[in-house]
Amino acid sequence: MPGGMMSGPGGMPMMNMMRMMGEDGLSGMPMMAAMAGHVEGRLAFLKTELKITDAQLPLWNAVADAIRANAKGMGAMAEGMMGNMQAATLPDKLAAREKMLTGRLEALRKLKAAVDPLYAALSDEQKKTADELIMGPMGMM
Repeated sequence: MPGGMMSGPGGMPMMNMMRMMGEDGLSGMPMMAAMAGHVEGRLAFLKTELKITDAQLPLWNAVADAIRANAKGMGAMAEGMMGNMQAATLPDKLAAREKMLTGRLEALRKLKAAVDPLYAALSDEQKKTADELIMGPMGMM
């Protein structure tokens, strides 16, 4: 990366993005909720950039559905946790963090199960595009 700095979405330096997320990973919940609202635009972009064919469409739809479900789940989790964390005790914060990470792992597993068949059906050019575009900083779609 230029100047040795990793960049996040929109060229935001990774360190600034990490500060927004907070050390406990929970103060980034507003950012996660906001990102969930942009899922349809992101899906349209990816579908166009990947040049999904009619034959690949059912496999793409499974991936898109997994991404939508993950975004909805993460958005709902973020909204629920934001209000509860202001006066939470350390054990409460740790339990919330554990719940969030477990949810993210489950979401990742569902996404992987949908992506694997699609990726296998992509051309080499499409795979290269997918490799470059689909996983963003810190694994975000």
